[in-house]
Amino acid sequence: MKDIFMFSFNAVMPILLMMLLGYFLKTVHFADEAFFKKANTLVFKVFLPTLLFINVYDIESLAAVNWRAVIYTLLIVLVLCGAGLILTKLLFRTRSKIGPLCQCSFRSNYAIIGIPLAETLGGSAGVGFACVLSAVAIPLFNVLAVVILSHYSGEKQTGSVKATIKKTATNPLIIGVLLGVIVLAIRSALPFNAEGEIVFSIARDLPWFYSALKTVAKGTTALALIVLGARFDFSRVSSLLGEITFGTLMRLVVAPLVGIGTGILLSENTSLINLTATEYPALISLFASPIAVSSAVMVGEIGGDEQLAGQLVVWTSVFSMFTMFGTIFIMKSFGFI
Repeated sequence: MKDIFMFSFNAVMPILLMMLLGYFLKTVHFADEAFFKKANTLVFKVFLPTLLFINVYDIESLAAVNWRAVIYTLLIVLVLCGAGLILTKLLFRTRSKIGPLCQCSFRSNYAIIGIPLAETLGGSAGVGFACVLSAVAIPLFNVLAVVILSHYSGEKQTGSVKATIKKTATNPLIIGVLLGVIVLAIRSALPFNAEGEIVFSIARDLPWFYSALKTVAKGTTALALIVLGARFDFSRVSSLLGEITFGTLMRLVVAPLVGIGTGILLSENTSLINLTATEYPALISLFASPIAVSSAVMVGEIGGDEQLAGQLVVWTSVFSMFTMFGTIFIMKSFGFI
């Protein structure tokens, strides 16, 4: 029991410490709000796309991927999105709140927390599957978010289909993943030399460029979590308590119960999918982590209640330290990871 506790504690505590560092820096006035907001934009437009590109590029082989698990995950994301949209519209009438709240049902902080957590829980095999999943899940997250936010950006429907497509296509996270997929496809199609190596590789033939990308990618998680912690504002809770409670429950209770619980039931009782210790870490990272840090930035850029979106990022991140710990503890206790 002690080993399981320490395993769960060691997986979650680094994330909490990074956010606490950001909150401390803001408290001692290390920098003002404008600085941290600019840093948040930097993470969204530069660091995260670079991280996603590297994650996809570093996928060694797609042959051994559990594609049934990938398809299952995408279907659950769509189900959660549909259910979340219906519940949100039934409970909240203000259009500008629907987009930020609906995001909580399906969109997680997988880009920042997912890969490091999957590596901690599942090792090299776990992070390999997590990277493959990121190549399809993160574009889906962003496409759904752009469409919903564009439709519910204010009191009246705004934006055309063309504008929505443009916002989706120019989303930095989607661009990062798609560039990675393109480069990975080109690399897979290249011939091999006499030594059995592909004739060209960015990592081997352009080490200076690859090293620079890796350096940026490695700094993404720390910078994003520090900025997230710095944006905590506990004074704005009372006026949005109902919305915060709903969004937090959808993200940290409903999503993991549906996403992970359904996966366990199908894997243990049917032959539809076969989930192992290779896939479960990625599912925990995708369904049990807080809402994406970039979700608040996207609400600000596309439209919607930005203050609510920021509070949802804050409080799902705070409470996820407890719910992720509980999820990891239970999954480890039953031998799923």
